[in-house]
Amino acid sequence: MEKKYLYSLSSLVIIAFFSSCAPKSGTSDKTGLAYNKKETGGFTVNNRFKRGPGPGLVEIEGGVFVMSGSAINTPGQELSNYNHKRETTVSSFYMDETEVSNTNWLEYLNWIRTNFPTDYEYYYNELPDTLVWRKPLSYNEPYVDNYLRHPAYQDYPVVGVTWEQAARYCTWRTDRVNESLLRNQGYMKSFQEVNGGGKGRKSGRGSAAAGTGAAAGTTGTASTAGTTAEGPFNTDLYINGQIDDKGKRAMPDLNPSATAAAASKKGATRNVRLEDGILKQPYRLPTEAEWEYAALGLIGNTQYENISENKIYPWNGLGLSSAKKSTRGLMLANFKRTKGDYMGVGGSLNDKGSLTVDVKSYTPNDFGLYNMAGNVNEWVADVYRANTFEAADAFNPYRGNFYQDKEIADAATGKLAKDKYNRPVLIAAVAAKKQTWAEKQAAAAKPADSVTQNSYADQRGYRDPANDLYGEITLVTNKSRVYKGGSWDDQAIWLNPATRRFLSQDEATADIGFRCAMTMLGAPEIRSAGKPQFKQTARSSRR
Repeated sequence: MEKKYLYSLSSLVIIAFFSSCAPKSGTSDKTGLAYNKKETGGFTVNNRFKRGPGPGLVEIEGGVFVMSGSAINTPGQELSNYNHKRETTVSSFYMDETEVSNTNWLEYLNWIRTNFPTDYEYYYNELPDTLVWRKPLSYNEPYVDNYLRHPAYQDYPVVGVTWEQAARYCTWRTDRVNESLLRNQGYMKSFQEVNGGGKGRKSGRGSAAAGTGAAAGTTGTASTAGTTAEGPFNTDLYINGQIDDKGKRAMPDLNPSATAAAASKKGATRNVRLEDGILKQPYRLPTEAEWEYAALGLIGNTQYENISENKIYPWNGLGLSSAKKSTRGLMLANFKRTKGDYMGVGGSLNDKGSLTVDVKSYTPNDFGLYNMAGNVNEWVADVYRANTFEAADAFNPYRGNFYQDKEIADAATGKLAKDKYNRPVLIAAVAAKKQTWAEKQAAAAKPADSVTQNSYADQRGYRDPANDLYGEITLVTNKSRVYKGGSWDDQAIWLNPATRRFLSQDEATADIGFRCAMTMLGAPEIRSAGKPQFKQTARSSRR
């Protein structure tokens, strides 16, 4: 459908001016004090913040949609078997363009082997289970030996990974992307400097860490355990000041209350802070609502808030094959057409894949996402319950909250406790709101083993009956995680984004992979050009 926008040329000019050229104030509108001036207190504000995705991610503009609504027209499906139809709003976010590939996972394993060469347990725990290819009455041994490492499958989706491994990969990827960003832009020493590469490259604003088309999970790091004196880079420890490896472009310290010793040093500097808007948000698994919203890609069928055509797959129409003349009859996803037909007839292979295929196969959906149906099922963040969406919030629904705090190692300095991998130690949250100072001091004075933990931290079983016997008379437990999307080993019924299944978070199969997501901060609208806008003053234009 051709989209027509009924705006005059003059209104478009005004919109463009206010959306792109409006100045941002460098003075407080409440106190009159100038920002970024040492003489007025040294309070720093980034007035030039420009958000953007991390490497491998694309922008998903959120909005309202009917969760599970895509299943209503699917032949043979009973809606109640898969999900609960409900109007839901999803915030804007970022999502991987493709599934995480074997190469991406091998990069992860290489980093572990390089940084912790004698920690065989760490390396072993992150190895995918290649034995998932074995079946009693099928000859799949070549895939056991070759699928993960052979270059023939390097761009195929990684499988045999548990939900827990996928979650740890997201954490690792966050640190590598932020480290690469800080080092490539000069806020920390460059990789060449810390690894003996000479003078190092000049800082660049167009690095892969800034999200300019780098492959998912790829940051090009070559760091070893000696990258910093404190150990491998960790975002949380860096923000807390526990990693000191400043580069030539380190942030200026404008605080007049800085110590005399620091002030006496020429060009006194500090670490990048969260307030500077330079570091990326954590990579994570998408929620079930985010995944389903992104898979449908209804943005391509929307005009003036009206959805012209609903979908039951990530593409338009009721069919599973292409209607275009040049590709007519070819399948639009990698799935099993019948119980025995995985790829079509020799000489005219239909979906071009006997098992998985390259992560950039077929045509992306209207958000630009590849293989949101077929190829591999994908882990999402949610704990499985059949009735989650009958009770979940209508805004960003999610089941699986396990609230955690970072453990403080030294109350006097605020230093965080860290494990042997230089990551913060996380403990269950003990309060649903900010404690008073007296409560905080009283808790700190008690021995660690005497602090009473309550049930606040674990919300996965929220509103489940106390005697439901989850895990006793059913396979559903608090470790049951949702996966969606259908795979090379599934028939078409599972390609519908509304369908959902579950598996224990510590198990893996040959048909489940994953992709990462990232929270988008600020205004939900991604592109305002050509859309009606209220005029903004300079003071209120900050996003």
